[in-house]
Amino acid sequence: QVQLVESGGGLVQPGGSLRLSCAASRNIFSIYLMGWYRQAPGKQREVVASITTGDRTNYADSVKGRFTISRDNAKNTVYLQMNSLKPEDTAVYYCSGTIDGYIYWGQGTQVTVTS
Repeated sequence: QVQLVESGGGLVQPGGSLRLSCAASRNIFSIYLMGWYRQAPGKQREVVASITTGDRTNYADSVKGRFTISRDNAKNTVYLQMNSLKPEDTAVYYCSGTIDGYIYWGQGTQVTVTS
């Protein structure tokens, strides 16, 4: 099991940046896959980015070149650096960790991009 707590969300203007953090309750070096998802009002939750223990990353096409996922095993934390934010990036962002095929979720953090 693992508990995940996101932070770093907020209100930002288009073109701005935010860095989301996901703090885990246990060491994450053995959690093969961790990721970030988002859910906008009226839409389904979608994967934004994922990272493996070998630091192999994958991104949704809509965020490639703008978002960067990383993990710091020493701090048991996963990050999502978001640059060049657009209004369509507005959503609740969730951290996830997959252990033995089960996905654990954080409570989410709101990101709002508006002028």
